[in-house]
Amino acid sequence: MLIEVKVQSLGLDRASNTPVVILQELEGERVLPIWIGPGEASAIAMQLADMKFSRPLTHDLLMAVLSGLGGDLQRVVITRVADNTYFAELVIEREEEVIKVDARPSDSIAVALRSEARIFAHQDLLEKASIEISEGEDAEEYEVEQEEEEGEETLMSPEELKEYLRKLNPEDFGRFSP
Repeated sequence: MLIEVKVQSLGLDRASNTPVVILQELEGERVLPIWIGPGEASAIAMQLADMKFSRPLTHDLLMAVLSGLGGDLQRVVITRVADNTYFAELVIEREEEVIKVDARPSDSIAVALRSEARIFAHQDLLEKASIEISEGEDAEEYEVEQEEEEGEETLMSPEELKEYLRKLNPEDFGRFSP
């Protein structure tokens, strides 16, 4: 069964220095943390902050190509996790045809935010990998409490994450060898 989720916040896992997108179910309190790359975190943060650029960025380009080909992003589905890697599908409708495209959740979320498409996760992902928030407790407050107790995760506003990503050096990503 699919559960609709929304982007609750972006954070940074201090243990791995990796951005984390926190998805929260719309009609519940469970959250699903997904570790993502800095580029995708930046794309999500910029969209959440409603930043506009004079030229299209990668996810904007994808939306323009999709639209130009007569397609419409209907929804994004976080489908599964295997070996700590999450998988997602873009569900695109074009005329009478439904096309499912394998994609990384981070890219899928960035595109969904740009197109205002709904985001879903399989229920078993929320059951296995989520953090249950007790009644009356705000998700953001819970994450801050988790940081204090476990020392693993820090949540940032889109502006704070943008500034963090802006300060990263290419060396921070490791050496690329084709």
